[in-house]
Amino acid sequence: MTAPTAPTDFATCDLCDAHRDGQTLRVLPPVFKDYGARRRFCGPVSTVKCYEDNSLVKAAVDAPGEGRVLVVDGGGSLRRALLGGNLGAAAVRNGWAGVVIDGCVRDVAELAACEIGIRALASMPLPPVKRNEGQRDVPVQVQGLWLRPGDWLYADDDGIVVADRALL
Repeated sequence: MTAPTAPTDFATCDLCDAHRDGQTLRVLPPVFKDYGARRRFCGPVSTVKCYEDNSLVKAAVDAPGEGRVLVVDGGGSLRRALLGGNLGAAAVRNGWAGVVIDGCVRDVAELAACEIGIRALASMPLPPVKRNEGQRDVPVQVQGLWLRPGDWLYADDDGIVVADRALL
């Protein structure tokens, strides 16, 4: 399944310049590292809230992504990975534009080969636990910033910005 075509000719700096009102855009702090093969990606947000349990992350990437960006509120945990090579490949196969994780990933070499945008705080070889806990498509707080399902996320080499609607 291929994701719908999303604009790839944007720059987050240009979006910030064009929307200086302080209300249109929210900017995530510069704490995320790039792990996927795509460095520029955007799309409507879908969310998962979980802590060291990636059961709902797996369910999300196994479902049609339809060009969306999965934002995972992992509570900023650096103790266990929430996404690895298998789930990264599933996200590509199912048409996700990107994954942003307030937490860790693993299988870094495999993720680097995935044609998708992947941002996370760090890499951690420990796998997640499986308790089938968490919430899906609820407002989440990532690094102090609220993101809601249906918001639009834009990511490139300069950073990650979020708006309540598509800007392009």
